[in-house]
Amino acid sequence: IMSFFSGKVVIVTGSSNGIGRGTAALFAKQGAKVTITGRNAAALEETKKQCLQAGAKPADILELLGDITSESFNEQLISATVEKFGKLDVLVNNAGGGNFESFGKKVEDIAVSELDKMMEINVKPALRLSQLAVPHLEKTKGAIVNVSSIGAFLKIGPMSFYAASKSALDQITVELAGSLIKKGIRVNSVNPGPVLTNFVVNAGAPKEMSDKLWEDMAANPAIPLGRIGYPDDIGKQMSFFSGKVVIITGSSNGIGRGTAVLFAKAGAKITITGRNANSLAETKQQCQKAGAIIGDILEVNN
Repeated sequence: IMSFFSGKVVIVTGSSNGIGRGTAALFAKQGAKVTITGRNAAALEETKKQCLQAGAKPADILELLGDITSESFNEQLISATVEKFGKLDVLVNNAGGGNFESFGKKVEDIAVSELDKMMEINVKPALRLSQLAVPHLEKTKGAIVNVSSIGAFLKIGPMSFYAASKSALDQITVELAGSLIKKGIRVNSVNPGPVLTNFVVNAGAPKEMSDKLWEDMAANPAIPLGRIGYPDDIGKQMSFFSGKVVIITGSSNGIGRGTAVLFAKAGAKITITGRNANSLAETKQQCQKAGAIIGDILEVNN
């Protein structure tokens, strides 16, 4: 069974660790050709290794070491990807970061220059790469996925300016989505809560503090699962937003079931609906046998 992403070309920024690494490996597993980027050569090599272990061929991975706050590197990232693979289908703007220097301070006590740093890291590169990618994504009717944060719309005092930068990224996502849909390009964002990565350590916090923070978050009653997220959890959401999504009503039997299975075989992400739970479960099973990666079941009573 061929995945929808077989032969697709994906750029994942900030893919030398964490969410970016998990996302790159997931796309590789689903058959995509992936460009991975980061500033740490050893860490980026580990990401490449995981992509190969996921099933990618060496020729299907492009490894670029560089800083996405650099205009010249951003231009190289897009041009080198298209030169090697011939096209671009998906841009995942994942790279970003926080700043421990302002951690825990009140907004009124943080230097405005700290906000500038967050915008330089978390907003401007995503916007610029999106601009550079548009001509290529228009040809493939591709997608842009921006990695934001739950902090974009919640009060997270310890990292106020980080949250503000993610709010800005969300607004840019909305504006790009409204504009680029006319070119056939889909733009979405994912807003993760706490995810087990080196984010806090990379921001400058001691590892002991990072470990304690993750433990406290996992114990928070606001997290029903009783655990924080893992990088591949977020990768699956980005895969979903990057692919073709099909909603089929009345898919618990007959024509609806057959249609759902056909789309599943083609590699689409499917939402199936119906009023009979047993029949809907059978449709889900048949879709999974046909190669579906994600199946969402919705019982409709009204």
